[in-house]
Amino acid sequence: MTRLGLAAGYALDAAFGDPRRGHPVALFGRAAGALERRVWADSRPRGAAFAAACVGTAAGAGALLQLATRRRPFARFAATALATWTVLGGRGLAHEGAVMASLLDAGDVPAARQRLSHLCGRDATGLDTKELARAATESIAENTSDAVVAPLFWGSVAGLPGLLGYRALNTLDAMVGHHSPRYERFGWASARADDVANLLPARLGALAAVCCAPFAGGRPERAWRVWRRDAARHPSPNAGQVESAFAGALDIRLGGVNSYGGRAEDRGTLGDGPSPAPADLRRSVRLSQAVGLAALAGAVAR
Repeated sequence: MTRLGLAAGYALDAAFGDPRRGHPVALFGRAAGALERRVWADSRPRGAAFAAACVGTAAGAGALLQLATRRRPFARFAATALATWTVLGGRGLAHEGAVMASLLDAGDVPAARQRLSHLCGRDATGLDTKELARAATESIAENTSDAVVAPLFWGSVAGLPGLLGYRALNTLDAMVGHHSPRYERFGWASARADDVANLLPARLGALAAVCCAPFAGGRPERAWRVWRRDAARHPSPNAGQVESAFAGALDIRLGGVNSYGGRAEDRGTLGDGPSPAPADLRRSVRLSQAVGLAALAGAVAR
């Protein structure tokens, strides 16, 4: 029933997206934020204990739910479907990509700069249409792995504990896993654990992007070549995988220097084509949706 629950949860996300109020991931984030304020210290061990407590609580709740439904197939199906719906973000990701493309097509750069925060934490001040399209396309690629492929992978491998534990870890990485004076040490464990959890899903997502390139007007052989050549140019061991595969599938150029809170990061150059335009952002949404379906097929066939 776990596989059927994964499929049903995917369908719920595709049909309804994230709930507007009381989203469980947002509630988890607020609880984790409250705990962080109580236990924060400029310390890796303290940060590791924080991550273990948060992820352990989420995965433990999933384990208890899995144990409680071990002899109740319909309850297992329903719990898995609801958990999958909770942790997936495919519809929301596609919606944000479409909104950004519409704003850029309309020439409303100030609104697009504000909207970019719905997709990533990049400093949008001063970004023009091409840079905004690039930022959004890169975020679509990375989050296809983080918010669709990886949850389905861990749900298929570990059931309810995998779904909830992975989503908790990925949320912590977004909260405390970035480079900053406050989180350089405290967020180290969350960031490294998230890297490990995404090692295989990111590569499966990149492979799916290669195979699904024709759905976005691309060629698998070009996507494969760019992926294998350029993935290591990105400083992230995982984001570079899917971003380079998307760049090759869409025949565009991604990467470059990005600003986060006044700190510049060189993300390398991925792909051979031109900078993405709003039309390419729309194509990236189609590719993301195709990759999500491929990930679902792999999860239920396992």
